[in-house]
Amino acid sequence: MKRFFQPVPKDGSPAKKRPAADSGDAPAVAGDAGGGGEGSPGEEPRKFLTWNANSLLLRMKSDWPAFSQFVARLDPDVICVQQEVRMPAAGSKGAPKNPSELKDDTSSSRGEKQVVLRALSSSPFKDYRVWWSLSDSKYAGTAMFIKKKFEPKKVSFNLDRTSSKHESDGRVIIAEFESFILLNTYAPNNGWKEEENSFQRRRKWDKRMLEFVQQVDKPLIWCGDLNVSHEEIDVSHPDFFSSAKLNGYTPPNKEDCGQPGFTLAERRRFGNILSQNRSMKTTEKRPVHAIPGFSKKCVEHLLWPELKSDQATLRKLVDAYRHLHKEKDMDCGFSWSGHPIGKYRGKRMRIDYFIVSEQLKDRIISCEMHGHGIELEGFYGSDHCPVSLELSKAAAEPSKPTGSS
Repeated sequence: MKRFFQPVPKDGSPAKKRPAADSGDAPAVAGDAGGGGEGSPGEEPRKFLTWNANSLLLRMKSDWPAFSQFVARLDPDVICVQQEVRMPAAGSKGAPKNPSELKDDTSSSRGEKQVVLRALSSSPFKDYRVWWSLSDSKYAGTAMFIKKKFEPKKVSFNLDRTSSKHESDGRVIIAEFESFILLNTYAPNNGWKEEENSFQRRRKWDKRMLEFVQQVDKPLIWCGDLNVSHEEIDVSHPDFFSSAKLNGYTPPNKEDCGQPGFTLAERRRFGNILSQNRSMKTTEKRPVHAIPGFSKKCVEHLLWPELKSDQATLRKLVDAYRHLHKEKDMDCGFSWSGHPIGKYRGKRMRIDYFIVSEQLKDRIISCEMHGHGIELEGFYGSDHCPVSLELSKAAAEPSKPTGSS
């Protein structure tokens, strides 16, 4: 049975339900049908925000007023959230879980759900519809807030977009619009030790991400906590992170050594996702079996036709922040910061991204980190700061009438 989240009045009585837009799974809805204004026909989101909240529930309990003011000022069309620790999927112990809905079968979970619904029923969040992908336990999870005036054609929760299932731990939400695909991911941490299977889990994730970006049929906007710092410029102290160890342990493979997110293996695989797509042509050496009456060159063309230029462009990916910010910024150039007390004080990494298809590169207006300094200003209680992306209007996108607000 499809169920939707509705605003909860102060007396706690349930609000009237309203139909949801067509999507791969039932979205959780916050706010009333009238919020967010009306969009022009054909208008699509252009302002995006991503944030690893490090427990959205805790942020709602302690840091929500400040974050709400920030969102009201920025006014993003879409907000992508990761790591909703302490917000498990609905379903009693031992029963199948519903990753699209918050758990509410115990007194404590019902109380937590009320906190969430009240937070999302207030401005500015009442103007958004919300889709959840939650873990079975209080771990990981993602959410996507989309202004109600924008209607995605489809929302799915698996890198295999034909599957109705959610990714393990709720790590993926995909919203498809007319002219682009928006992918929100929370990548698994690489971990420190091979024998804990975290290396293998991350390798498998990176392989699936590569396959996904190779198969997209529209321009892609990929955001979230990608749990990797691609280059030395993306960390505050490269030598510190390269030589980091946990309890003196050194992995057998040198490429797996160092801080999770900054190992050579992870950085190489991430670079492969971004750049290998640039050489997806028929120049690879592959066996060709003769077909009577056809030359070898003709057979090659029949089996592996060259990508059209627009298809090739779709598969080229650009790091939006680094595209605009070429130099290292020790104050505002990182999205994750270590604890202000201890050896990680002042140690920072850029692991939260907006990655876009090259076709969208010239439309990038801004891509900014909204936190700075070693005291975590602008992090709103998390160890990650929000990151935003703004695109210019597409050539065919209608402009608002003169004098409209």
